[in-house]
Amino acid sequence: MVIFQKRVADLTELALGRFITRARRAAGLKGPVDVLVTSNAEMKSLNQRFRGKDKATDVLSFPSSRDNPRKKFAGEIAVSAEIAAHNARLLGHAAAQEVKILVLHGILHLRGYDHERDKGQMARRESQLRAQLRLPVGLIERAHSESGGSAKAAQRKRTRKVYR
Repeated sequence: MVIFQKRVADLTELALGRFITRARRAAGLKGPVDVLVTSNAEMKSLNQRFRGKDKATDVLSFPSSRDNPRKKFAGEIAVSAEIAAHNARLLGHAAAQEVKILVLHGILHLRGYDHERDKGQMARRESQLRAQLRLPVGLIERAHSESGGSAKAAQRKRTRKVYR
């Protein structure tokens, strides 16, 4: 199921739903995934509630619990439409593509990948899937490009390039 609390230009529920199905299958994730596309305020609230971080974030993943009666359900993903649109402008691609990049990233987390601990395994898999699904540069790759590993430095550098 796809829920748009906040709309994204040129992205429909049907198109995102089809992408989710393709990405889930490509990643080897069993079971359906629900996706919420929402505001920064909602993402901040979710991030505070579930991760203890008092700030908006681009994507959150919530795997289905083992005792869930919907045993075949993989989990839920929340995406900030506002951060997706902002990043898309900075990186020179459509906001719809950025939402798909974020959803793919979330799907990999639901699949069990953890880029903070896996020594590049998730980054490699995300890169392969982005190529297969014809998506531009992904979250992990851009966080480590241009900056020697600092996502914030890479974003500042891109922002300077865009606004000069």
